[in-house]
Amino acid sequence: MDKISLRRNAIANIASRKSEKGIGKEKPITEIYGENVFNLKTMKDYLPKPVYKKLLFTIKHGTALDAEIADDVANAMKRWAISKGASHYTHWFQPLTGSTAEKHDSFIEPDLEGGVMMDFSGTSLIKGEPDASSFPSGGLRATFEARGYTAWDPTSPAFIKSCDSGAVLCIPTAFCSYTGEALDKKTPLLRSMQTISYQAKRILKAFKADSEGRVVSTLGAEQEYFLIDKELYYARPDLVQCSRTLFGNVPPKHQQMEDHYFGAIKDRVLDFMSDVDEQLWSLGIPAKTRHNEVSPAQFELAPIFEELNLAVDHNMLVMEVLRKTAEKHGLICLLHEKPFAGVNGSGKHNNWSLVSPDGRNLLEPGHNPHENAIFLTFLCAIIQAVDEHADILRSSVASAGNDHRLGANEAPPAIISIFLGDQLTDVIEQIEKGGAKSAKTGGAMRIGVDALPDLPKDATDRNRTSPFAFTGNKFEFRAVGASQSCAGPNIVLNTIVAESFDKIADELEKAKKEDFNDVLQQILQNIIKKHKRIIFNGDNYSKEWEKEAAKRGLPNIKKTPDSLKAIIAGENIEMFKKYKVLSKSELHSRYEVYIEGYNKTLLIEGKQALDMTKTIIIPTAYKQINELAKAIAGLKSAGLKAGTEALKESMEKIASLIDDISDSVDSLDKAIKKHDISSIPDMLATLRKYVDALELEADDDLWPLPKYSELLFIY
Repeated sequence: MDKISLRRNAIANIASRKSEKGIGKEKPITEIYGENVFNLKTMKDYLPKPVYKKLLFTIKHGTALDAEIADDVANAMKRWAISKGASHYTHWFQPLTGSTAEKHDSFIEPDLEGGVMMDFSGTSLIKGEPDASSFPSGGLRATFEARGYTAWDPTSPAFIKSCDSGAVLCIPTAFCSYTGEALDKKTPLLRSMQTISYQAKRILKAFKADSEGRVVSTLGAEQEYFLIDKELYYARPDLVQCSRTLFGNVPPKHQQMEDHYFGAIKDRVLDFMSDVDEQLWSLGIPAKTRHNEVSPAQFELAPIFEELNLAVDHNMLVMEVLRKTAEKHGLICLLHEKPFAGVNGSGKHNNWSLVSPDGRNLLEPGHNPHENAIFLTFLCAIIQAVDEHADILRSSVASAGNDHRLGANEAPPAIISIFLGDQLTDVIEQIEKGGAKSAKTGGAMRIGVDALPDLPKDATDRNRTSPFAFTGNKFEFRAVGASQSCAGPNIVLNTIVAESFDKIADELEKAKKEDFNDVLQQILQNIIKKHKRIIFNGDNYSKEWEKEAAKRGLPNIKKTPDSLKAIIAGENIEMFKKYKVLSKSELHSRYEVYIEGYNKTLLIEGKQALDMTKTIIIPTAYKQINELAKAIAGLKSAGLKAGTEALKESMEKIASLIDDISDSVDSLDKAIKKHDISSIPDMLATLRKYVDALELEADDDLWPLPKYSELLFIY
């Protein structure tokens, strides 16, 4: 089937497709929720009471698993998994590819009579050994050094992944090399959670607050995505290969009417969303919100907050479930940050907070003066951390896909700043001046420290243009890309804030009891004076802010290669080493992996653009010229002059575009052969300009690629 009929056939098939009625849930949600998770309730049912208590202690306190109970836990997990139809198990881990990985082993063990028995040992549960040679390691492992280890993470429960032909028991694990370096995203995330807990507890202890137990980092990751029809998807080679369109014009009507956002959800999409929800609930993922996003064909899913490590695991599963479920419904889920030019891209709003050992949100203004003083201390620590380490925070969201999105009017710019809102900013400014005792209206509460002012609670609007916004009881890091793992940004966030907590705790621990309030006041005042430049409550998209940010000395790093340099900056290496989150070699490896990933992405896009242009676009242009020539000849043979000049002008315009496209192709081809990565983005943009102009000139019947008007509206 040629390209033209492929596009037309796809549209015809979609138009004639009969709608399928959604299948109602066979069981109530309360029975579905967590049914495929080896959670505490299931553990209690399957484990002897003493074993359950020991495992529960391990989970709650993050301690090592008692080797004596490993076999009991493994046997219980195996029996439960088999009851769910599982024949295999896998250590499910998150290598530096940015996705997840798994190697399936069956439970079978041959017996002495020619049969098999089902077996799963404590050793198999706790440790696995997948081949590590072919995963990106940034130089940590040579190709001939294949050994790598997976280690069970008991704080993230095992779960069942099912398909029509069976099921597999998935055991969340860390992944490290033979020499102990982290080859994954989970290991440094767990380290960062441990260090921020330790430093936060020091501050709580200085305030004589409850510091027994852990301070828990929490996350709510809002996931944006696009859905397009599968038939149209397979008629776009750029979407298949690059997950984004390399060519295409925005249709006359796209998102400017603002009618898609929160609009009524189409039945086909609602069936898909219902299916997704049911699968996520069965995996114990608290999917809460679903809605249409701003762009046509764009949607969002948001869960309830969870402990950070679990939330990151769950978000990786969310992306997998979205992709697989979409295909079941004849759709394709696109998680690229900018699959379509000219309309909104997709992010992943990283809502981060901290919870005290007694269960209180430390980023929520409290109910008494003591709690409010702690809140302000934590708030100022975060202000200090973000200002001092804006470069490494920016690098944590750097990718080829996100370069298209950041600053594009649906995502914050590459300038890292903090939004606090007018009322909280007013409090901060008064602290800087030495202790005013009033605040703007809006439910103010007393802090209780004589030199500190009243504190407003949840009386601020939100700023959707800010990359790092305080939203009442959490910080929303809006720069994370839709396809990215949340692990990287939160590793950085936990570590830089832990450093800030460390500095403050050092000073508070030295303070005498009678001088505590004065010392605290001075600490907060000094932080605000030094770091207030990072606070900005206005329009982050404005040119005025870009100029103002430059005056303030805030970095504006727009491209991934420049941003990633922060990973191997000396001061950042020392910080990560000090808090035992990432070693120098681990940081250098990540820099190499991410740079290599960026380069490979651009090379793939460049080669795909060349292939499509040479084999699809230029031949279409010649067909169009041939059709115009036939039309001119027809007019002349009929003795008509009218219309011939217009046809000639069209031919000349298309011929000129062919020349421009051919020149762009030659330049791009040379850049790819020279491995001139830095030139490829601009060359792709230039080539796109000419191809998109040709699309507007070509006969619609001749144009082979599904257009934006079809991709975004026919699903």
